[in-house]
Amino acid sequence: MLKELVVNCAPHETRVALLENGTIVEVFNERRDDTSISGNIYKGRVQRVLPGMQAAFVDIGFDQAAFLYVDDVLDSASLKFCRQLEQDADAEDQEDGLSVDDMDEASESWKAPAPECAIQGLLVEGQEILVQVAKSSIGSKGPRVTTHISLAGRYMVLMPTVDHIGISRRITDETERTRLRDMLKGLRKNNFGYIFRTQAKDIDEATLSKEIEFLNKTWEDIQERNRTTSATALIYKDLNATFRAVRDLLANEADKLIIDSKREYQSVQNFLKKLMPDVNLSVELYQGKESIFDAYNIEGDITRALKKKVWLKSGGYIVIEQTEALVAIDVNTGRYVGKRNFDETILKTNLEAVKEIAYQVRLRNIGGIIIIDFIDMRKTAHKDKVMTQMHEAMKKDKSQTNILPLTELGLVQMTRKRTRRNLTRTLCEPCFYCNGNGYLLSGKSICYKIYRDLAAEAKDMMGNRFTVKVHPEIAQLFHGSENHLRVSLESKFSKPISIYPEPHYHIEEYHIFESLSPKPSKGED
Repeated sequence: MLKELVVNCAPHETRVALLENGTIVEVFNERRDDTSISGNIYKGRVQRVLPGMQAAFVDIGFDQAAFLYVDDVLDSASLKFCRQLEQDADAEDQEDGLSVDDMDEASESWKAPAPECAIQGLLVEGQEILVQVAKSSIGSKGPRVTTHISLAGRYMVLMPTVDHIGISRRITDETERTRLRDMLKGLRKNNFGYIFRTQAKDIDEATLSKEIEFLNKTWEDIQERNRTTSATALIYKDLNATFRAVRDLLANEADKLIIDSKREYQSVQNFLKKLMPDVNLSVELYQGKESIFDAYNIEGDITRALKKKVWLKSGGYIVIEQTEALVAIDVNTGRYVGKRNFDETILKTNLEAVKEIAYQVRLRNIGGIIIIDFIDMRKTAHKDKVMTQMHEAMKKDKSQTNILPLTELGLVQMTRKRTRRNLTRTLCEPCFYCNGNGYLLSGKSICYKIYRDLAAEAKDMMGNRFTVKVHPEIAQLFHGSENHLRVSLESKFSKPISIYPEPHYHIEEYHIFESLSPKPSKGED
């Protein structure tokens, strides 16, 4: 499978697309603002300590305060101590230690934290503290931070606050895992934690030693700046989108990088010489006349990834609805009527939907709770086939996922690790017209609502005529198919009603006015 990284650089924005055999499967968007701060390290100041939530708000220099859980404050020794206290208090609770795949996720909140472990015993308001952003702000939620710093290199992740050695689960050979662990123990001169990344497979001792030295020196620089800087301040900035793509994806997830900026192309070449001198990677400067994303047919794919409805090749379709709490995906047969029987039609639609759902979840970077409503299947064999295909399709996703069994209602519940904004939240904002509701009152409903308000207010109004200002479309209805509403009210209250269109009004906006008309003089009609 040919894997390519296509990078579009602009003064205000960098976009990176990962292609597999010419099809976009992931897209990363980084703008020159404060939306992409994941991985950055700040010297912050504790704003508020919340004992009831066992958390604290930390000012790191942004409008939204960062959120810090108690688990992300404890050092490794305190963490073990608190775990033991928790086990003694409730034997049914299982120890929730650090894991390779969840290193930047906090454990579940304490049910009954011991005084030694409570947030109010660890932090005080006004305290300066070094934190790293684990998750950028998403929607109304501020960034999530941790005191457990992690610095990613090409082969390893350094965790200077945790005494732990881990190895990526993608390195499955036990002999290789043992070799890496033994080699690190021989080179480690401190109690820092290290995690081997997938790229570390078959690494030699000399290369590993250089990586450890580089990461340790980076941590020393961070500590020095922390000592000489007052809160709130940026202490360490993570690599930008282009360099992260080179470090994390090139040579592991991709075979080639194509970039449209000569300046960034030269920077990437220098970056490779410094960080990855032993690897011969293909980096190409794109010099075509049209946009690089248009040349690789990426722009249209991104536009389609923002739509709710996605059509399947058979004629069926899926609908993706994103809410504040979860994402719901509905599967429908659509125009597909099948060729054999009803059960086979449903099975084929569901199987085709599985592939598309796995693709869309990865492309859109959908995270959190995901509920999938498959078309109901009667045969157990068909249900098993769909679930097997679902697990297989999600294996390509690097983000951690957890898929629960199919329910009796045909629902699949799954979770996907969320560390950054999804594509929709990155590129879109709520509709200014419907305020994110997705629906507007119909014209007829608005007319009926105005009718009810006029009927209610007319009883108390002293004027002898009414004026209603409305959107032009509503005015047209009142003068056309819904004219009977106006006639009915004029007859009931013996007062004329004038409808005036206001082009600048929202379609649901209207205002009712009363007025006193002068009595006609003698001789006037």
